[in-house]
Amino acid sequence: MKQWGQWRGPLGTGVAPHGNPPVEWSESKNVKWKTKLPGLGHSSPVVWGNLIFVTTAEGVGKRIPFTGFTPDGAHNNMDPVTVFQFAVIAVDLEKGSVVWRRTVAEYQPHQSTHETSTWASNSPVTDGEHLFAFFGSNGLYCLDLGGRLVWEKDLGDMLVKHGHGEGASPALHDETLVVNWDHEGESFIVAFSKRTGEELWRQPRDEVTSWATPIIVENKGRPQVIVSGTRRVRGYDLKDGKTVWEAAGLPGNVVATPIEANGIVYAAGSYEKQTLLAINLSGASGDITNTDNIVWAKHRSTPYVPSPLLLDGWLYYLRHYQGILSRANALTGIEPSGPFRLGPVFNVYSSPVAVNGRIYITDRNGKTIVISTGETPEALAVNELSDQFSASPAIVGDSLILRGERHLYRLSTAIKNIP
Repeated sequence: MKQWGQWRGPLGTGVAPHGNPPVEWSESKNVKWKTKLPGLGHSSPVVWGNLIFVTTAEGVGKRIPFTGFTPDGAHNNMDPVTVFQFAVIAVDLEKGSVVWRRTVAEYQPHQSTHETSTWASNSPVTDGEHLFAFFGSNGLYCLDLGGRLVWEKDLGDMLVKHGHGEGASPALHDETLVVNWDHEGESFIVAFSKRTGEELWRQPRDEVTSWATPIIVENKGRPQVIVSGTRRVRGYDLKDGKTVWEAAGLPGNVVATPIEANGIVYAAGSYEKQTLLAINLSGASGDITNTDNIVWAKHRSTPYVPSPLLLDGWLYYLRHYQGILSRANALTGIEPSGPFRLGPVFNVYSSPVAVNGRIYITDRNGKTIVISTGETPEALAVNELSDQFSASPAIVGDSLILRGERHLYRLSTAIKNIP
């Protein structure tokens, strides 16, 4: 089964357990197909079987005067306002053709976005039976894989800091879908039955705006929802939403999503300060700030937008807006070498992915560096495409799926190169 059902992959770590995508490509090399996408979206592609799913927001040409402002008067990317169709698109993995498009809503956005953002930045998630597409203030939608609407929810309007837009993606575990809603109003985290949309629980959060996606992990057989935030990183019991533990220390404007392996959670941020926390879930209860549950911490070179990558016991993470990669022992935090400069690759929004002993890092200028793993990572190739990339890649078999601002690419070695 070919699957990359969530934006951080089947393991939630950015790693594909199997696969062998190309090391080198260009617009004329190792491109199996290239499909133009309507509208704009920074949401990452997900894959199940022979379908790739992306979301988009497409202006439909109805322009009306802008009447809404953010609390600080900003309206970076919306003057005057366009009415958008919010849509889910299924693309054939083999052919690159659009199998179906489902427009789930048509709205005038009530706020602006950051100049580099879009109104479709939340990534979808699928279990092979349902597809969950989240457009934040513009709705949460459950579709079947044929594009038919199963249920929908309106969670209200977010009041996002500086009008910078929305981006947290939903998280799925067994029968439960979880959505985080951190903004400048009454923040909360909420769980739904994936089949019916019934609200299972809702927990208020003492938080301001963040863009971090929740993760759901099992600790001693009991699943927890873990969410980064400005004031606290928190773990919630998936069954009832009660707070299990919390830890202070992250900066404001949290974007990077936590990552977990072997009972340790890695949560990071970088804005007015830099912080990376390694949190041991064993026995974690109540306020664990400055306790032994904080295995190690770092206060430099931490990630802002891209989430970390966890591979073979090593944590890889990018420095705030810079092409600098750190490689730390996941258990100790020790960096035996590095950090490493990524040469022409910088201004990275997408999160790194890895497969078959290689790491792929894509920047907003169309360049992807492929590096080796090991004590001293080395550049294996620097590839460039004629598009801009903020979405994270997906890996399925021999292919790398890259979603640009204009096109969706399938890169594969098992093809004839185009002239």
